[in-house]
Amino acid sequence: MIVSIKKRLSLIFTLLVLCILIANNTLHYILSKNKLIEYNEKEIALITQEVSYQVENAKEGSLYVENIIGRELRTASIAINKSLPSKYEDVTNEQLKALADELMISHITLLARTQDDIIGVKSSDPHEINMSTKEWTYWHDAFQQLFSLSPVTVKEGLALPNYWTGPIEIASSNPDHTDKWGYYYDGSSNFIIDPYLRDNQVLGYEKRFGPANVMDRFTKKLDGILELTVFNPKNFGQKNSSVSINGNTYIKIADQPIWYGTYKYRNQKTDAKLIQTAIKTGKTQSYIKEINGKDVRKTLVPIRTGTAEPYVIGVTYDYSIIEKELKNELLKHLLLSIPFILIVLITSIVFSRSITKPIGYIVEQVNEIAQGNFGKKLVLKRKDELGHLTQNVNALSSFLKNYVDDLKQSQEVIEFQAYHDPLTGLPNRRYFQEELHQRVANVKKTGNIIALLFIDIDRFKDVNDSLGHAKGDRLIKLISERIKGCLPAKDSVLTRQGGDEFVILFSNLDLEKIKEIAETIVAAVKQPYSVEGNEIYVSASCGMSVYPTHTEDPDELMVYSDVSMYAAKKQGGNKVILYDDAINKEKKQRLRIETRLRKAIGNEEVEVYYQPKINAQTDVITGVEALLRWTDAELGFVRPDIFVSVAEETGLIHSLWELAMRKACSQISKWNENRLEPLSLAVNFSAKQFQDPAYLVGRVREILSECQLAAQNFEIEITESTLFINSDETIKALESLQEYGVSISIDDFGTGYSSLSYLKTLPINCLKIDRSFIQDIQEDYSDSEIAKAVINLAQSLRLQVVAEGVEQEYQKEFLMKNNCYHMQGYLFSKPVCKEEIERLLLNINEQKTYS
Repeated sequence: MIVSIKKRLSLIFTLLVLCILIANNTLHYILSKNKLIEYNEKEIALITQEVSYQVENAKEGSLYVENIIGRELRTASIAINKSLPSKYEDVTNEQLKALADELMISHITLLARTQDDIIGVKSSDPHEINMSTKEWTYWHDAFQQLFSLSPVTVKEGLALPNYWTGPIEIASSNPDHTDKWGYYYDGSSNFIIDPYLRDNQVLGYEKRFGPANVMDRFTKKLDGILELTVFNPKNFGQKNSSVSINGNTYIKIADQPIWYGTYKYRNQKTDAKLIQTAIKTGKTQSYIKEINGKDVRKTLVPIRTGTAEPYVIGVTYDYSIIEKELKNELLKHLLLSIPFILIVLITSIVFSRSITKPIGYIVEQVNEIAQGNFGKKLVLKRKDELGHLTQNVNALSSFLKNYVDDLKQSQEVIEFQAYHDPLTGLPNRRYFQEELHQRVANVKKTGNIIALLFIDIDRFKDVNDSLGHAKGDRLIKLISERIKGCLPAKDSVLTRQGGDEFVILFSNLDLEKIKEIAETIVAAVKQPYSVEGNEIYVSASCGMSVYPTHTEDPDELMVYSDVSMYAAKKQGGNKVILYDDAINKEKKQRLRIETRLRKAIGNEEVEVYYQPKINAQTDVITGVEALLRWTDAELGFVRPDIFVSVAEETGLIHSLWELAMRKACSQISKWNENRLEPLSLAVNFSAKQFQDPAYLVGRVREILSECQLAAQNFEIEITESTLFINSDETIKALESLQEYGVSISIDDFGTGYSSLSYLKTLPINCLKIDRSFIQDIQEDYSDSEIAKAVINLAQSLRLQVVAEGVEQEYQKEFLMKNNCYHMQGYLFSKPVCKEEIERLLLNINEQKTYS
C-alpha cells in the first residue's frame, strides 16, 4: 500500500511532536522524581540528625546519672559496712532486708569466697542466695581485685577506692529486671557488700529524656515516615549474643540488635547487609521494596563510624506518597499535550497540501523524462526550493538529451578499456581468453598450431619494494615495449595478465620460429633499463606450451605454460622452457609429496635423527645436530632436500620446524637430566622462517621453556643467505636470541656470499666449515687451503669452528693440527635415531669408566 506524501507529512509531523512531548514528559517525570527523592533525603537527614542528637544526649545523660547512682550506692555501702558485723555468718537475710528499706535501695547481697568461686551468701533477694559469679567475666575479675584490696582496673563501670560499680545491666538472677549494682570491700569483713537499684529507678532518666519521644513524634506527625529504628551494627542480623548464667538466658543491653525504636517493617537479610556497608563506607544506603503490603523506601544512615560504638539509624518512608505525586504530575502534562498534538496535526495537513500539489506536477513531468521524452520544459512560478527544483529538472532533461547523443561516441572508448590494460595499453586477460578460444576454433579447421608463451619478470618484486610502485610501473611499460618490438607485425598477440606477467599468443608460425622469437625476447628483456636515473637489471622466465601437441583444452594450455615458466624460474630464470610431460609429472609428484607431508606432520610421522658433535681432543660427544628423516607408507623414503624444499615452497616449513623443535628439545632435555655435562642441541632454521623474525624469537623461547631445555644448550644453524633476507629485522632477532643465551652458527660456511667485513658485526658464535672443503683435503694435506683459511678466520674473530663431513682419519689429524677440535662426520657417526645415540652415549661412558 502506497501512502501519499501529503498524508505522510502530516503523520510525520504529528509523530515528531508526539515524540518530543513524550520525551519532555519523561524528562519532567525523571526530574520531578529526583527532586522528590532529594527533598525526601533532606528530610531524612534532618530527622536522623535530630534522632542521633537525642541518642547521644541520652547516652551521655544516662552515663552521668549512672555515675551519680553509683556514688550513692557507695555511700549506702559504707553505711551497710558500719551497720553489719564483720562475718557474714552473723548476718541474717531479714536484717539485710530491713537495712535496704532504711537506705531506700532495692536489695543488698553479701558475696563471699569459696574454694573456686565467689557466691551470694546472704541477700534480701532470695534469687541471689548461692548465686555463682564464676562466669561473670570482668565482673568476677573486679571481685577478685576488691578481695585483694587492689585498685579495680576493669574499664567498664566506675572505680573508686575499695569500691567498683558495674554498668547498668540485665540481672543474671532474673532477666526480667534491669539493675545497677555497687560492690564495696575494705578488708574489715569477710564479704563484699553488694547494694543495688532495680527497674524504673535505673532507667527512668532514659525513658524521660531518651530518643524514644522524638522518634514517636516524627512517626506520628510527619507524613510518610512509617518507622524509625536505631540499629546496633555489631549484632543486628547476627546470631543472638545470649548469655547463660545461673540457669537464666538473656541478651545484654549492649548486645541487643535494636537499641531504640521499632522494627515492624522487617527485611533483615537486606538490612543487615546494607548496615554493614554503611558502617564500612560511611555512606548512606537506601533501597525501595514492598514490605508489609506497602511500597517503602528504606534509608540506613551510619552514625559515629570509626568509633568504638557506631550505630545506624533506619528511616522507613512510605514510597507510595512519592509515586502518587509523580502520577499526578505526569497526568497533568499528558492532558496539556493533547491540544498541542491537535494543533500540529491541523497545521501539518495545511502545510503538506501547499507542498504536495506542485510536487505532483513535477512528478508527472519527470515520468515523461523517464520514458525518454527529453527536452520538455516545466513552468512553475515559485521562488522557493520547488521552483529551484523545476529549473533543475529542466536542466536534467537537457543534459540527458546531450548525454544520449554522446553515449554512442563513448561506447568505443568503454569497449577498449574493458579489453585493455590501463598501464601499458596492451590487451588484457579478458581479451586474451576470448582471442584464445577463437583461434583454437580456427586452428581446428586449418590444422595449424597455436603456441602460448607465458613470461614472468625475475626480481621485479625487489625493484618494486626498493624503488617504489611508480618506478615499477614505468619499468613494466618499458618491458612491454621491448617485448612488443621483438614480435612480428602479425600472427602474434601480446597481452598483460597483471603484475609482472605477460602472455603471447602465436598462430600460423612453425615451432622453431616461435622458439627463436622467445629467445630474442629473453635477450631483450635482460638488457639494462634506465628509470629516472636508476639503472635496473631484470630477466625473464618463459614457459611455452603448444596446441594441439600438448593439449586440446585451452585452459590446460595456459596451465602447462605456467608450469613451464615455474620450471624455468626454478632453474635460475632468464630462459625459455618448452612444456613436456616430465615437468608436469614432477609438479604432480611434488603436489603428492606436499599432500603426504602435510598428513605426516599432522600425525608426527616425521622422525628426528641426531648426528653427534665430537670433541676430538677428548673423544667425547658434546652435542648433537637434529636432522629430519621421513619414510612414507606410499612414497617410501623421501630425501630431506626434497621434502624440505617442498615444505619451504608451500609454507609447511613452519609446522615442520615446530615438530622437529619439540621432539628434539624434549629428547635432549631428558638426556641431560642425568648428565654432569649437558649435551647441546643444534637445529637448522630455514630462511623462510625469518620472514617474521619477531614471531620466530617468541616461538623459540616458548618451546625451550615448555621442554625445559636451557637456552645455553641450544644452537641455531642458519645459512649465510639467511642473513640477507630482511637483514635488519633478521639481525635484530638473532641478537635477541643471543642475549637470551642461544648460540648462533653459520652452516656450510664458505659456500655463500658473506662479506668478511660484514661478518665481523653479525651476532654469530660459530662457523661450520662446509663438508665440500673437508672432502678436498688429501692424505698429504693438499687442497686444504680453504679449510685452513676458515679456521684462521674463525679464530681471528674469536668464533668457535666446527668441521662437517669428516670421514677420514687424516682429515681429523689435519683439523686437530690446525686447532679445530669440534667435528662431525661419518668417521664418528652418521645421523642415527635416538636409541642409537643413547647406545653411543652409554658406550663412551663405559669406556671412560674402564680407562
